[in-house]
Amino acid sequence: MSDTNQTPFGHSITSDDIVDTLSFFDDWEDRYKYIIDLGKELPPMPESLHTEERKIRGCQSQVWIDTQMEHGRLQLAVDSDAFIVKGLLGIVLAAYNNKTPAEVLAFDIDGYFDSLDLLQHLSPTRGNGLRAMVARIRDIAGAAAS
Repeated sequence: MSDTNQTPFGHSITSDDIVDTLSFFDDWEDRYKYIIDLGKELPPMPESLHTEERKIRGCQSQVWIDTQMEHGRLQLAVDSDAFIVKGLLGIVLAAYNNKTPAEVLAFDIDGYFDSLDLLQHLSPTRGNGLRAMVARIRDIAGAAAS
């Protein structure tokens, strides 16, 4: 992953930024618009990375994740065929991208999602897909940490 294709998530957009910004919106329609806008900030993933081994199972939409280790930190590239899912991927990347495997494993993702009041506002299949994305990243971090 080159620096020119670097995602802002985990760099200039952190999990705290997401929590702060979402707290400004009073209703979920505005929050959904913000989440979709987050997805538009993801850099494009090359089609060559849309492979079966990078595909996340359990998602309603198609989702791919590519991971690289750079200087001991996970660098994540993600893509989806659904705008809302791209935004959800941005929320996950804000928490996990550019972190060491130990930081990924120590991060309280459930507390983060609770502070966003997120899972209650997603369909069960979207919630399951979100949990599948988190599980994949945590598995990768666990393997890298051992």
